[in-house]
Amino acid sequence: MDERRAATPLPPDLEWVNTDVAPCLDASRGRVVLLWFWSYDNVNSWNLMPLVRRLEDSHHDGLVVIGVHCPKFPRQRDGDALLRAVNRHRLRHPIANDRDFRVWRDYAIQAWPSIALVDAAGRLAAVYAGEGRSAEIEAHVGALLDEAAAHDLRVYEPAEAVARPEPRAVLAFPAGLLVDEQRLFVADSGHDRVLECSHDGRVLRAFGSGNAGHADGVASLACFRQPHGLARKGQALYVADTGNHCVRRVDLVSGEVDTVLGTARAGRARPVAADAPVTALNTPIGLAVIGDDLFVAIAGQHQVWRFDLATRLVSVLAGTGDLGLVDGSGSEAAFAQPSGLAAVGRELVVADAASSAIRAVDVDTGRVATVVGHGLYAYGDASGTRAESRLQYPLAVAIDPRGLIYVADSCNDAVRLVSRRSGETRPLRMTHPLREPHALGVARNTLFIANTNQHEIVAIDLGSGALRRVPVGET
Repeated sequence: MDERRAATPLPPDLEWVNTDVAPCLDASRGRVVLLWFWSYDNVNSWNLMPLVRRLEDSHHDGLVVIGVHCPKFPRQRDGDALLRAVNRHRLRHPIANDRDFRVWRDYAIQAWPSIALVDAAGRLAAVYAGEGRSAEIEAHVGALLDEAAAHDLRVYEPAEAVARPEPRAVLAFPAGLLVDEQRLFVADSGHDRVLECSHDGRVLRAFGSGNAGHADGVASLACFRQPHGLARKGQALYVADTGNHCVRRVDLVSGEVDTVLGTARAGRARPVAADAPVTALNTPIGLAVIGDDLFVAIAGQHQVWRFDLATRLVSVLAGTGDLGLVDGSGSEAAFAQPSGLAAVGRELVVADAASSAIRAVDVDTGRVATVVGHGLYAYGDASGTRAESRLQYPLAVAIDPRGLIYVADSCNDAVRLVSRRSGETRPLRMTHPLREPHALGVARNTLFIANTNQHEIVAIDLGSGALRRVPVGET
């Protein structure tokens, strides 16, 4: 213990978005403190959250968890936006808005996510970078707690959970949409279910019990975990079950739910004609169907996969798995957290979130091209030519019958229109405020928008420009 240096105190003027009582390292003496540094756009940070929750549960009698949010995008500096993200991810420990990276620098952090462990005497014990060191971190936390007990320092009283919850509503953080001529399907992510609705918002059926988990079976008993993208082939509705790292299928005749791709555990397979149900994947978000193929945007692996629905075999269509913005053949191209997919002819349009770009993939050759976007840190809020345009964390795309691309420009709280040919962008003028839209759908000359942080669906008539709020489940 004597070789460890004292942990740097937290700045007294930090903003704490979900508690009025600012944590203090000195007040935590006798407990082990886990500081974790994250950004709410970052898929690697999402993947670290199960470890953080597991440690909170298993070591509640001696561990204090503190989140330090360090934003990538300007939008994320806003405390209200951060609080919505905290609630969306169901975090129950104090979260600091380290908008100027002061704590980040004090602890010499270099990557999202990272964990710093402070021992019961207030000394910095270790810093771990990345998401792949869970076993090592768990063992170290246990050893530090044992060390505190051996030195008669350990305080066993649990830390209190904190919360500033969202208002109760029918929808909670809707994150996926599918619209056809008759139906509106909504991934009600915050309630861990999928709703089948009429276009005017009347709920016809709910798939999922509303309890977070992974369970197949009848609609009322099946369990999802933060579902996102949706796609349909005949009487099968496919669901990107993001929190369970798999793709589910809903039989729209019987309502039965089963798992068709993934093992319900995070993995990093690089499949080539692999058996889909035993192939592990990491954070699927977007789905699209072309012919007999289901295409999956694998955000956690920076790839797009092809799932042959006839043979039940899955392969990587495009993406090396490395984070980047690189065009070319499927085996050479790089994505950065691909999230939304839309199909036009034999081409996929991809919302490549972390590169703030829109990409296009030829599904026959796997070749990737950039429609608009300039690099991992070339983001902003600007319309105009391909060279002038800047997006900020786009999460979804939709295509109308004319071939015009609509983009949920999430961290700009906007929807943009993008020309596939020229890359020119312009904003969709709206009188209704958006807060981080996550999903889009087009049908019957109407654009549906999942206004995610407002817990609502809105619809715009593309002919007249008239906007209406869709009262899902309210009548």
